[in-house]
Amino acid sequence: MKIMCAKMKSVIGATFCGLMAILLASLVVITNTGSIYFGMAKRLVPIYSVDTDEKKVALTFDAAWGSDKTEKIVTTLKDAGVLGTFFLVGFWVEQNPDKVKFIDDAGFDIGTHSNTHPKMSTLSESQINSELKTSMDLIKNITGKTVKYFRPPFGDYNDTLVQVAGTLGLKTIQWDVDSLDWKGLSASEILSRIKSSVKNGSIILCHNNSEHILEALPLIIDYLKTQGYKIVKLSELVYEENYHIDNNGLQKLN
Repeated sequence: MKIMCAKMKSVIGATFCGLMAILLASLVVITNTGSIYFGMAKRLVPIYSVDTDEKKVALTFDAAWGSDKTEKIVTTLKDAGVLGTFFLVGFWVEQNPDKVKFIDDAGFDIGTHSNTHPKMSTLSESQINSELKTSMDLIKNITGKTVKYFRPPFGDYNDTLVQVAGTLGLKTIQWDVDSLDWKGLSASEILSRIKSSVKNGSIILCHNNSEHILEALPLIIDYLKTQGYKIVKLSELVYEENYHIDNNGLQKLN
């Protein structure tokens, strides 16, 4: 009986040691994409907002369909002494080269919003690369400037997308304030949504051709200014180096 118990203890001890070895192996750090924790890889996260003590926020506009309000958006912001950022889809760029130049000449940042506006988490690595590279080249051919920012269509992303974007020199940008202007909300409703969640370092999502964006913009600008916020383009908000992004998408300096 004693011999049997001793053998059982030996087996249990060996099994425990084996399990511990597997567990410890799962805690190692791999490449630059994140660490392994209990066998689960940390998911890569885009930038949703920026950690800053300064009262500044970024107004951003996605452009995929429609263009008739674009120049008025730019003019409204410029007349108010503020700048913004446009994320342009490749086919929109091809259809509106004059407006791309107008945006750039006004001093705004221009990022890519993909080439054909697909759900990019469903694409292969090579397809993602093609979507991004094609749209980046289209923009650069007009502005002469290298594209630095990318916003995924529908806000949909996965690790592969963020990794490929990074290899092309792109920072993947989401938002922490959604105006929902594309849903046909009134100007006052759009403003209310922004009021409810804006903070230092916020990235505000709007669209270039939403129904009431032109009525909403003066209200948004006036409100943000009265609250002491400076409205900037992304390159004046996002950190370019020596940073990390936490699990909530908050970009912080190291």
